[in-house]
Amino acid sequence: MVSPHRTKRPWQGQVEKQVVAERPHYDPECYLCPGNSRAGGKTNPAYESTYVFTNDFAALKPDNSELIFETNDLLKAQSVRGTCRVICFSPRHDLTLPEMSLQGIRGVIDVWADQSAELGEKYRWVQVFENKGSMMGSSNTHPHGQIWAMDQLPNEAAKEEQNQLKHYRENGSPLLMDYLSAELQSGERIVLQNENWVALVPFWAVWPFEILLLPRRDIKRLPDLKGEERKNLAEILKNLLTRYDNLFKTSFPYSMGWHGAPFTDSDQSHWQLHAHFYPPLLRSATVKKFMVGFEMLAEAQRDLSAESAAARLREQSDIHFKAKS
Repeated sequence: MVSPHRTKRPWQGQVEKQVVAERPHYDPECYLCPGNSRAGGKTNPAYESTYVFTNDFAALKPDNSELIFETNDLLKAQSVRGTCRVICFSPRHDLTLPEMSLQGIRGVIDVWADQSAELGEKYRWVQVFENKGSMMGSSNTHPHGQIWAMDQLPNEAAKEEQNQLKHYRENGSPLLMDYLSAELQSGERIVLQNENWVALVPFWAVWPFEILLLPRRDIKRLPDLKGEERKNLAEILKNLLTRYDNLFKTSFPYSMGWHGAPFTDSDQSHWQLHAHFYPPLLRSATVKKFMVGFEMLAEAQRDLSAESAAARLREQSDIHFKAKS
């Protein structure tokens, strides 16, 4: 639902102070910086590019005992086995992905793919994601993301599995490939595109500047990406995330994650690799969108149309703004 009146409404709600502070290249108090101590007395190596380790406070464990809780048809639960890993994108404490070099971003992409392939040998679902900014729950400003792997499909993946499979059985083609063709024909919601990738504001977007990132060819999982596709992915990520930052002249918060085909022996022809970007900022660096009231209890409302959101992102420079100290 699009509400044309919401953006005209005077704002008297929460406004968070914008903090643009310079951060050091290295922070001796940061548990993700090279050579620093983590929980339990563990010490990071003096890494010079990316660094991966098992989360010291992992929400999923590989040795969870199998437990099925069922009292009747209404109350059911089942234990899940898995693991949680942290990916430090760079040894530099003061960078974010759009501020990194293309080579550095390409290194992150390679780690995403390698980790997915490794974990996919043991687990059915591998979730690569990044929470950027305290507004999206990130507890550390060092550039990093996470990978959670589990032996079952989580809720969002299960819904995508069901819808993509239904479309494939009815049409004989992947749902997201058909959707991408329609978006390319329209062009209204396209933000960026290159030889291998398209970034667009999806027709059904809930968050004001939500992005769906899709490969142009039929690709199932991150490890399937070829060299040129990884190179062009680095380029479009840097371009897109720079435009995010330039929109409100701030380090733009978001949650992003990759969805690819589950790691199973069954046919996955209906799946298409894609990434979701969910940023909370609505009107400025200090005003965010709240999902409350009608949106939590009925359905989401659009604060601006997908077309206008795409247009505003297209208008932004691909050269990162310089913060004033």
